Amino acid sequence: MIKPDQRQLLHKYVLIELAIKSLQIDYQKTEQFKMKVVFLPLMDVLLKDLRQEYFDLKRQLAQQKIRVIGWTNVDEYFSDVQIATAGNDVMLRYANQALKTQVEKLLINHINEKMKL
Repeated sequence: MIKPDQRQLLHKYVLIELAIKSLQIDYQKTEQFKMKVVFLPLMDVLLKDLRQEYFDLKRQLAQQKIRVIGWTNVDEYFSDVQIATAGNDVMLRYANQALKTQVEKLLINHINEKMKL
């Protein structure tokens, strides 16, 4: 059984993992931009910050004996995330569009934080 605070950590972990994967894919495309000198440093900072946050969350989850085993695409609308806990395995279902929207918000918030500095 996953407690609400653990589920919140897990959800953030999932979002950050997806954000990192998306940025890595987009990074390759950004290298083709004429103005790549503007965008690549921003993406580098974003990736560095997200990776640090990712490893911090992964460590916190590991201390609570929780880890993500894998992803399964159910169909074009939903994905399942298999979670291993100390007691038993849990399957969490996510709506793909909701995840995409939340990852976009996460990235926008990180960019806005960097722009304030």
